[in-house]
Amino acid sequence: MKRSTALQPLSREHHAALKLAKACELDAIARDEATLARACLHALQAYADELAAHFLCEEQTLLPLLTGTPEQSLAERTVSEHRQLHALLEGLRYNDADALQRFGICLAAHVRFEERVLFPALEIKLDEQSKAEQRHE
Repeated sequence: MKRSTALQPLSREHHAALKLAKACELDAIARDEATLARACLHALQAYADELAAHFLCEEQTLLPLLTGTPEQSLAERTVSEHRQLHALLEGLRYNDADALQRFGICLAAHVRFEERVLFPALEIKLDEQSKAEQRHE
């Protein structure tokens, strides 16, 4: 299924997030101190440079579309997972291999949830919104 135009940039960012998640998981298992330090720094930088803005965009522009609907729980889950990923940053600052592995696992699961569940629900809402706007023109 082709993504709605509004969601395409976020879907592209999800691809990069999945690559980051896989790298985090693999580097955490290696348990080599230098690799671990580089991987933690990379994850922290990716969060600061990309993920934080991505999460904010979703929370401010897309998730409000689900407020007061049966799909509101999807928005709540999304925000909860964003907070969970943010909380794992503390361990990354200390080169904690377990935190790095959990970050990778949680990030991958989060992206898959958004692509498979959240975005299809949002596409319905965006389509409804577009049709309503067209009726009012």
